[in-house]
Amino acid sequence: MTVTGSRFNFSFILPKDINYNYGNGKISYYANSTQTDASGSFTDVIIGGRSGADITDTHGPEIQLYMNDENFVNGGTVTPSSTLLVKLKDEYGINTTGNGIGHDLVAILDDGEQIILNNYYEAERDSFNCGAVRYPMDNLSLGSHKLKVRAWDILNNVSEGELEFVVVSDEGLTLDHVLNYPNPFTTRTAFYFEHNRPGEMLDILITIYTISGKVVRTLEASQCTQGFRSEPIYWDGRDDFGDIIGKGTYLYRIRVRDSQGQQAEKIEKLVIL
Repeated sequence: MTVTGSRFNFSFILPKDINYNYGNGKISYYANSTQTDASGSFTDVIIGGRSGADITDTHGPEIQLYMNDENFVNGGTVTPSSTLLVKLKDEYGINTTGNGIGHDLVAILDDGEQIILNNYYEAERDSFNCGAVRYPMDNLSLGSHKLKVRAWDILNNVSEGELEFVVVSDEGLTLDHVLNYPNPFTTRTAFYFEHNRPGEMLDILITIYTISGKVVRTLEASQCTQGFRSEPIYWDGRDDFGDIIGKGTYLYRIRVRDSQGQQAEKIEKLVIL
C-alpha cells in the first residue's frame, strides 16, 4: 500500500481457505527507505466466523503467460536459463495461501514436474486483485516444451493457461521467427525477429532486394532487449534515395551481430501492394 502523510488504509476479502474458528490474528508490517528497513506486527485483533454476506462468483482468475517479458509470442524461442512471467487478475483476489489442498498456484512443465508459485506472487501496488509471478527456470532442456499454469481465486474458482516455447542453445547466436508485419503492406511495415541474446546490445542490418538481387534499401539499428523478441524496426516502403518503390515481391535479409562479434542471418520475402 502507498503511505501518504504517514498513514494508509485498506480493505480486503478473506479467502475461503482459512480457519473459521475465532482466535487472535496477526498483521505483519514491513517498510523500507533508502537508509533503513522497518518491520513489526500487531496481534490484538480477533479473526473468525463470517459476515453472512455471500459473494456469487464462478469465474477463475485471468491468466496471461510469457517467457522473460511481455513481448514473448507463444511458441517462441528461449535459452536454457529463462524466466516464467505470469500475469494474474481476479475481481476478488488470487489464492496464494497454500492452506487449501490442491488450491496452490502451480506451473506444470510438460505434463510432469509441478512448480509451486505461491511465494513468487507479488501484487501490484495499491491493488489486491492483480499481480504477477516471476519464476526463474534454469537448466531447461533443449527442444520444444509445453507449460501449464493453474490459478485459483480466493473463492476457489480455478483457471488454467498454457504456453509453448522452444529452448535453444545460448552458445551461438541464433535467429528465429523472422517476419515483417503487415505483410503484404502498402505504405508501412515493421520487421521483427527472435534471438537468444537477451540483455546484450545487438547490431542489426536489414537489406531489401528486388527478386533479381538489386539492393533497394538498407536499414540499420541497435537494440538491447530484456526478452528474446526484437523491438519493431519500421520501413516506409521507400528506397535509399527516398523514392517509393514499385509494387511486387521483394526479398530481405536480416543480419544480426552480438557483443562477442558472432553473426546470424535469415532471408525472407515481403510483398508491396
